Amino acid sequence: MARAIHNLSPRRARSLVKVNCGAIPANLVESELFGHEKGSFTGALQRRIGRFELADGGTIFLDEVGELPLDAQVKLLRVLQEREFERVGSGHSTKVDVRVIAATNRDLHAAVKAGSFRADLLYRLNVFPIEVPALSARAADIPPLVSHFIAKFSAKLGKRFDGVSHATMDRLKTYSWPGNIRELENVIERATILANGPILQIDDAFFHATPAPSHRGGTMEEVERAHILHVLQEVNWVIEGKQGAATRLDLHPNTLRSRMKKLGIQKPRLT
Repeated sequence: MARAIHNLSPRRARSLVKVNCGAIPANLVESELFGHEKGSFTGALQRRIGRFELADGGTIFLDEVGELPLDAQVKLLRVLQEREFERVGSGHSTKVDVRVIAATNRDLHAAVKAGSFRADLLYRLNVFPIEVPALSARAADIPPLVSHFIAKFSAKLGKRFDGVSHATMDRLKTYSWPGNIRELENVIERATILANGPILQIDDAFFHATPAPSHRGGTMEEVERAHILHVLQEVNWVIEGKQGAATRLDLHPNTLRSRMKKLGIQKPRLT
């Protein structure tokens, strides 16, 4: 969606810079977003241009903005209000003209009440909110997304696929997709790597959960909670690492922890 907004705007000739805020170590967030001067801290061997400066005249997409630490939120608020920032280690302000698009899976109003997100930043970001339902609630969107990802990975791998079997499409439509579109993309990528074509067959081994029950059998949050709990139990409550729950769910560890907190999922204590 961020790319579509950028490509259809007068800023399309300039850069669209994407930042996964949840994937940046807390001590490097300010340097990543705003850059730093040579010698400003240990390891700063040369001047670095930050993401906001790279996006000048264009668009910056802040994914998982709810994962930013509070001190970085203060700096982000200044950029939004004053359209300027300072590189780490610099006493000079740099002006920028950037459209900011932000996304999050967190309930930021709840985060404000909990003290983990600044209210003034939320109000400044919340100019034109767009709420995108979970993929599991948009079954009609799955076939065109599948076609898009098949075309993408077919070109990348030099293979030809005509689509997926009817049984596979039914399976894709009824799966709970806790990792949303990213998880769907990963499933299609794995399938295209392993298959020879021309019709993709995706069996249960590609998934980490059973199909989502109907809405009469539970809310979407109940379905998501059950799925996350199931995966955590499978990996013995390990969150990070290649075999951890975050990897299986195609979520950043911080995002998974946030979802666990919201859904009331706690690791059982040993007795």
